[in-house]
Amino acid sequence: MLHRLDVRLLRLLRAHGHPQPLERAAMRFTRLGEHGALWYAIAAAGALLDVRRRPLYLRLARAVFAGQVFNTLTKVAIGRRRPMLDDLPALTPTVTTLSYPSAHATTSAVAATLLRDALPQTPLYICAGAMALSRPYLGVHYPSDTIGGVLLGGAVARLVP
Repeated sequence: MLHRLDVRLLRLLRAHGHPQPLERAAMRFTRLGEHGALWYAIAAAGALLDVRRRPLYLRLARAVFAGQVFNTLTKVAIGRRRPMLDDLPALTPTVTTLSYPSAHATTSAVAATLLRDALPQTPLYICAGAMALSRPYLGVHYPSDTIGGVLLGGAVARLVP
């Protein structure tokens, strides 16, 4: 039942709203999320430029790393394969064939959770949400992979000192 809903939602995301400029932008943007790169860059810039909040940005870097570790362990433990829709192939390459949970969603949720009081919330949430949603949009994750990543990232952000 959940799998059927996941496939339906994935098909919806893959089959609608795909003008070439948006697809290209999503493919470029999602690359910024590889291995948490965008969030590490924000952590480094914040630590250098905002001395008062340096501990927060250093915590962000630790939490993004922890999120990646927990995400990888969860992916290996669960072993869910990435979606494969014959008529709607994925639009971007992936590092592994494992799907659940989405690492992009995990690291984005870590960042949104930790930075919500330090940065303007609307752009932060738009950026984190777009990063997480870019993965099913591009066909490399089921929607539930993204939800699982957001939940994992929120938990990791609260646990990492």
